[in-house]
Amino acid sequence: MPDPGDARLADYFRLRDVNLRKSIETEHGLFMAEGEKVIRRALHAGYSPRSLLLTRRRLEALSGLAAAVDAPVYVVDDAVAEQLTGFDVHRGALASFHRRPLPAVEEVLRGARRVVVLEDVLDHTNVGAIFRSAAGLGLDAVLLAPRCADPLYRRSVKVSMGAVFAQPYSRLDDWYGGLEALRERGFQLLALTPGAAAEPLPDALARIGSAPVALMFGSEGDGLSSHWLEQADSGVRIPMAGREVDSLNVTAAAAIACYELVRPPTGG
Repeated sequence: MPDPGDARLADYFRLRDVNLRKSIETEHGLFMAEGEKVIRRALHAGYSPRSLLLTRRRLEALSGLAAAVDAPVYVVDDAVAEQLTGFDVHRGALASFHRRPLPAVEEVLRGARRVVVLEDVLDHTNVGAIFRSAAGLGLDAVLLAPRCADPLYRRSVKVSMGAVFAQPYSRLDDWYGGLEALRERGFQLLALTPGAAAEPLPDALARIGSAPVALMFGSEGDGLSSHWLEQADSGVRIPMAGREVDSLNVTAAAAIACYELVRPPTGG
């Protein structure tokens, strides 16, 4: 049975150390999936597994998953898994997968009408939650600014429940001029901002009509940069009831805004 120092388990080392994991996963072109459901969704999406790690306690329950993975399967005691990864692997399953090259921006925008653009959303949990909303509500694509957090980081994948595997996305190469790729394709650039002068999102969408829309979200603290706000066609906001609350956190705002983007217009 492998121990925490076994070189074959290097993919699973210190999974909570963000800086170390960024280095390891970039160098080796891999990402991690946690839990049977998420692992199966990665397999269904066509990602190629490198290996599977199971805890002995959950081995019988996860025997079908082991049979579905065409890669080495390692079985360890719970204590070994926790020592190796840095946390209690209570779901009993982790898998390492090969990354695939990201599609070009032009490819994910081909035929797209409703798009989410994330400027500097740096928290992996938030990125995963936004991808879950975008995929669940049927957005055509997600575009990421160069500094935006990695959707395939373990925490993003876990929070999205594997939605990152189903949602088309790409990353802009150029923060300064990257929005031109959308403007050239006729997209209306709507910047989410709590500013009082911003137009209510439902009103803006009604005014725009059938034009393709790119909805822009900024960082958790400061929101969109002044440069991206200036590049937008309109500033838009989610109408609030007041009561000392002028805005929602980025994941809640994204869920509501994605719903507004795709909901059918109401007839009169």
